[in-house]
Amino acid sequence: MTMLFLIKKLRKNLTKKKIALLCAAVVTLSVLGHATTASAAGIAERILTSWTRRSEHSDGTGAQSVIFRVTYYSAEYTEALVRSEAEKNLWTKDEEEGYKYNLLKALNLDETIAFHIEIDVSGMAAYLQPFDRHLKLYAGRAVLEPVDYDKRFNFKLQGKRDGMIWFPRYDAKTGKNLLDGVKDLRLQINGSVTEATTKTGDVRFIWNITGDDPSVLGTGTATARLELDRLIKRLDKLNSDKKTLQEQLDAVNKELAEIDARVDELQKM
Repeated sequence: MTMLFLIKKLRKNLTKKKIALLCAAVVTLSVLGHATTASAAGIAERILTSWTRRSEHSDGTGAQSVIFRVTYYSAEYTEALVRSEAEKNLWTKDEEEGYKYNLLKALNLDETIAFHIEIDVSGMAAYLQPFDRHLKLYAGRAVLEPVDYDKRFNFKLQGKRDGMIWFPRYDAKTGKNLLDGVKDLRLQINGSVTEATTKTGDVRFIWNITGDDPSVLGTGTATARLELDRLIKRLDKLNSDKKTLQEQLDAVNKELAEIDARVDELQKM
């Protein structure tokens, strides 16, 4: 009886130890999970911050002060933004891919170089129109002008306003990617854009893009959908070109037939 009692007690103690160890393991994994999530969030935040530039200006009299915040949508920044939003919102993989698809489609990074700009004007109002005339992007030797921008910047500005600016990614004549071999991008805002920047001159922002790898955007369903969109768009253009060329060819063939017929008539005379 004594031996059986000891065996049962030993089993009970072992079971308690197993439960305790299991609980400890769960707690440890939970802590590690939170630590990993916090670490990932911290890395994403550092990446997001690293692609944003800030510049503050004053007219010297206190009548007007302006703060510019400009973010370059690099591949690294865009991917970090997607991951950050997914972490904050606890999205599923499908939800994350859906957000990524809509973001990449809106940014149009395959055809343009995208920036987000925030302008905060205190004191005297600023009149920035036409805003695109105040902007230039230097990519290597190329000097680029915006192909599109948020037209709200053309209205009277007092307080904060933010929006997007897009520059061409490819040379219109050669079709070359303007970022190939480029080490840095320099965005310049003309100093005459506000009273606060008139005395200090042009406002410049610089990004080193040598380490920015477009492949970090991955090969998920979002990029696959975007590739499908591009191919459909390309097919539409090729079919349109084909139709135009066919019409030209038909016109040439018709003229050739008319000339041949007239030659035959003249030769029979």
